[in-house]
Amino acid sequence: MTHVHPVILCGGNGTRLWPLSRASYPKQLLALTGQHTLLQDTLLRAAALPGAQAPVLVCNEDHRFLVREQAQSLRHEPAAILLEPYGRNTAPAIALAALLLVETSPQALMLVLPADHVVDEQPAFAQAVEAGLRAAKAGYLCTFGISPTSPETGYGYIQAGQALSDAPLAHHVKQFVEKPDLAMAQSYLAQGTYAWNSGMFVFSASIYLEELRLHRPDILAAVRAAWRGRTHDADFLRPDALAFRACPSESVDYAIMQTTQRAATVPAQFGWSDVGSWASLWALADKDPQGNVCVGDTYVADTSNSYIRAESRLVAVMGLDDVVVVETPDAVLVMHKDLSQNIKAALDHMQLAGRKEHLEHLRVHRPWGWYEGIDAGERFQVKRIMVSPGAKLSLQMHHHRAEHWVVVSGTAKVTVEGVEALLAENQSTYIPLGHKHRLENPGKVPLHLIEVQSGTYLGEDDIVRFEDSYQRVLLACAPQ
Repeated sequence: MTHVHPVILCGGNGTRLWPLSRASYPKQLLALTGQHTLLQDTLLRAAALPGAQAPVLVCNEDHRFLVREQAQSLRHEPAAILLEPYGRNTAPAIALAALLLVETSPQALMLVLPADHVVDEQPAFAQAVEAGLRAAKAGYLCTFGISPTSPETGYGYIQAGQALSDAPLAHHVKQFVEKPDLAMAQSYLAQGTYAWNSGMFVFSASIYLEELRLHRPDILAAVRAAWRGRTHDADFLRPDALAFRACPSESVDYAIMQTTQRAATVPAQFGWSDVGSWASLWALADKDPQGNVCVGDTYVADTSNSYIRAESRLVAVMGLDDVVVVETPDAVLVMHKDLSQNIKAALDHMQLAGRKEHLEHLRVHRPWGWYEGIDAGERFQVKRIMVSPGAKLSLQMHHHRAEHWVVVSGTAKVTVEGVEALLAENQSTYIPLGHKHRLENPGKVPLHLIEVQSGTYLGEDDIVRFEDSYQRVLLACAPQ
């Protein structure tokens, strides 16, 4: 049995699925197509392959605790979680995983999977991976070309050439093609030799590094320097930030696949989608007789071929066709379904205006639980806070605000200036400005409380940490 090492790329912000997907909680961490998140589905899909080893996860600093939590909830312990200090696209991210694997298994075969794709047919996926592994063992860098079902203009294409003599289910790559216009996409579909570029790969870790040395030695040199300077804390491997920052940002397609003489492709059809827009999510989902996809508390009348999603309240849509309506507690999207690719303009507007709706939800996740804004005004702010069983916030203080805590359910252990107290349901405490304090949940059920902040400045950066269980920055102003 051939051993395969899944490498799951967990980066990306999924901006085209705003307002559900945001920078702090992107689409790969959301349950969009079932009970599991897209990342969890990817983990399960990889683990079900014959010979699959523990996965290597590559993610950024901000998502590290969420990624770890979602893997651990499946009881799928990763071989490693690599943290990219800066986003540098897929070629450097894959190189980090390759350097890790060759240290313990010089002949390791990597299966590179984005964390935010959908694959509906596991047996067909497994067959395609097996064909790709045979090509990888023969020295090729293999991608999976999805047999197109429509003239899609949102994907790049691969033109397949002759079958490989030493891996006959795979083919030489004749050419990679950028996203075409509609007429060209229709031509590709008619010719029958073009496939959608899935962005999934299988190859030897050592051969990938060798090809990187040949075609992009600048990327390899920067990644090697970052790897040599790596550190380890908790469950995370951290490449040296300064060295990695100097690395050029490049995709694996541009850095390697379009220039190497070893490129191969496996034609495949396993119900694949990159879930790149609301229109693609609508296409994936089960629909009512009018062609509508309705999620949450919705009322729909005289409406067809639309995607309607309510996250926190009733949404009524009447007399509209081919629309997307997505409601969240702090933002609502209404647009024609064909304009799914145009969301970036709205996000650019939010960034220029200094808004936060493109960055985070009202509910902000932390390694200890979450908090959610309820109300705010001049010199005050109210939050709901949930602390997971056994978790605790950092030992901290604030320069500009005082806090009142009221326990709603569970048990709170509160430490203020070294004095500990246990609070039960309906009990409260006061944290004066400038006092060192800590909140933790010593119980076996989630702790829920209400926090009322008062002061001259209530920003999340007014936190000085003195001790932290999650190895976050100490003695610096930073989020909780």
